[in-house]
Amino acid sequence: MPDDSVLKNEGTVTAAPNFSPNGDAAVLEKAIKAKGVDENTIIEILVKRSNEQRQQIKEAYQQASGKPLELALKSALKGDLEDVVLALLKTPAQYDAQQLKLAMKGLGTEEDTLIEILASRNNREILEIKKVYKEEYKKDLEGDIRSDTSGEFRAALLELCKASRTEGVSEQLVDSDARALYEAGEGRKGKDCSVFIEILITRSAPHLRKGWLVHFYTFSPAFFAEKLNLAMKGKGTRKRILTRIMVSRSEIDMKRIKDEYKKNYSTTLYQDILDDTKDDYEKILLALCGSQN
Repeated sequence: MPDDSVLKNEGTVTAAPNFSPNGDAAVLEKAIKAKGVDENTIIEILVKRSNEQRQQIKEAYQQASGKPLELALKSALKGDLEDVVLALLKTPAQYDAQQLKLAMKGLGTEEDTLIEILASRNNREILEIKKVYKEEYKKDLEGDIRSDTSGEFRAALLELCKASRTEGVSEQLVDSDARALYEAGEGRKGKDCSVFIEILITRSAPHLRKGWLVHFYTFSPAFFAEKLNLAMKGKGTRKRILTRIMVSRSEIDMKRIKDEYKKNYSTTLYQDILDDTKDDYEKILLALCGSQN
């Protein structure tokens, strides 16, 4: 579960100093209109700006040219580069809402995506995602979850949507929570899922860590490092997972994800992206990843 206090300033993407939204909008317009499109400049500008700064560039571009930056880039770019660039232009809540919608669209629900997003965002972020989801898709997120999932999994997701997780550590509950989880799982025949849902979904990350429940349950950098590794392992790269994690964690904890990656997989995230992707998609992911070290 998210723990903002631990994740500050651990991103590879930071706000640019001496930032000029009008200047950046003009440079992007020139890059879009260049013969053959200047992809390198587009990557350079968007990856070296924070999400907040990109929103200002979008406003400046709209005012100067009378058209949305997203539309201009959509017609100028194609393929995987276009996907990453459009993802970077969304606010975090817009991007999360889009990914949740895609995970429930068509045949089969991508359960991993739903749990990854809803369980790794804090209360404030979940409320914002729900608001944006309603604005963009004219439906309640909870309604779509009810239609697309079932059983204990649905109960867990709907609990997460309440955005009512406690903040901080409740010392008096640490021991009793650990004991309840043991008794609901290892300590009995058959598992009592409702106890797991109640504790793992309503307690904060620092609280769960205090009770030695780390990695998967706390959606730590090690968890995201593992997802990235699996996305690039074997035949065919799972590009949507790779893009989503590289974009959504770039300003939060990408430095720590890279450290975990190196520790657990005897290579660097940078090197695996280099080996597994190509062309402009490779360039933009390496830019989000930051240096080789």
